[in-house]
Amino acid sequence: MVKKKRRKQHNTPRRRRFNRRQRLASAQSWLSTYAGDHVAQAYRRRYGVDWPTAFKELELLGIELDSGYQELVRESVRGQTEASKRRRREQAAQTEELLAGYQGANFAYLAGYTNWGFPYGITWAEMETSELEGWRTDGPDSPGPGEPGRASPGAPSSTKRR
Repeated sequence: MVKKKRRKQHNTPRRRRFNRRQRLASAQSWLSTYAGDHVAQAYRRRYGVDWPTAFKELELLGIELDSGYQELVRESVRGQTEASKRRRREQAAQTEELLAGYQGANFAYLAGYTNWGFPYGITWAEMETSELEGWRTDGPDSPGPGEPGRASPGAPSSTKRR
């Protein structure tokens, strides 16, 4: 016997999942029972739409809204959007400033980044004083590590012992 698959239950109220046609049909009966003063704000919250959508759909339902109020709300939304963008830019600049001393020309070899975004690797000062300088080639014609003619560290030798 094969079990019937259960449908996933939504956490979102059904009225917020409506498309425009369904919202308009539902809103006709809701508007007849609505007794508040702020129809656009209540419509927006009830159906989970943005301001321009709420204004447009209320006009389609025959509700007349003050054009001054609509413009005031649109200006407020623009101001909130600009403030949000400005905050994001300031946070990015602050993060950039914080990491400026740890990135860029400080590392000869950048191995990666920590979970917090800090780079780690070998700095130029460490490179000059370390024993790792021995792997550098002497000139442009000499073979590098792993190339024929030069064995890389830890590589098995090609001669067999008997």
